[in-house]
Amino acid sequence: MSKVTRAKDTRATRRDPAPSRWAWRMQRLMLTPLFRLGLRIGLPFVVTFGLGSWWLSQPQTHIWIEERVASIQSTIQDRPEFQVNLMAIDGADTPLAEAIRTALPLEFPMSSFDLELPQIRDTVMEFAAVKDADVRVRPGGVLQIDVMPRVPVAIWRTPDGLRLVDAEGVQISEIARRALKPELPLIAGEGAPAHVAEALALVRAATPLGDRLRGLVRLGDRRWDVVLDRDQRILLPETGAVQALERVIVLESTRDVLSRDVARVDLRLPSRPTVRMTDKATAEWWRIRALNTGNE
Repeated sequence: MSKVTRAKDTRATRRDPAPSRWAWRMQRLMLTPLFRLGLRIGLPFVVTFGLGSWWLSQPQTHIWIEERVASIQSTIQDRPEFQVNLMAIDGADTPLAEAIRTALPLEFPMSSFDLELPQIRDTVMEFAAVKDADVRVRPGGVLQIDVMPRVPVAIWRTPDGLRLVDAEGVQISEIARRALKPELPLIAGEGAPAHVAEALALVRAATPLGDRLRGLVRLGDRRWDVVLDRDQRILLPETGAVQALERVIVLESTRDVLSRDVARVDLRLPSRPTVRMTDKATAEWWRIRALNTGNE
């Protein structure tokens, strides 16, 4: 065999050092930054996510997680610093405080996490005597309830009894008898609580009358009558009632109108006020007139 033939056979059997097409593509792909990032981060994330999803989908896993969460929650809630041992109510009188305690059947000690503070406040606000309330848990394990009570400003006489009302006309509670609150004015009539502000203004205007004032009566839910002792009444107009009452008081101070035998002072028509005498005074007037005319 010639030397030329042996050289050709050697070149034919020598491996080509160049990579295959797929190897070349793989090498090029490995040189891509995004692909390398996917292998380093994306692939582990996908595998981990898949295994985690499969594990979390098992019923036994759900039970185990719920038990662990309940155990941790119980451990935290039962710590001494989260325990509430008593309830304090400030701002309310004794009957109202006892009524609030009865409406909130809480058993102490208990965890502060078991207290529904908004619900407790809603329960307290259901009492008519409560205008506002603040509920919180203060240091020392005390459920603090600060009550802003409604302040009664008048007594409303109804067919069913006496009721205390505040400045907004809200009925606070019943009262057994008038003597329990002698400092409060007495009002009566349909719709009287809704106009309690006007009633209080009339009471202030009637201050010069002193103890003669017995109360105010709302008639037809339109106007007021001022009731005095000796069964006297001042019939006030629908509008300008305070000014009309002040005019009567001026007449009383100058001419003693209300000190006479007068049963009614009618101011319903401001342009034509009228006065009605008592039956006894009327009979006496007719007797005197008959004497003067010689007809007796």
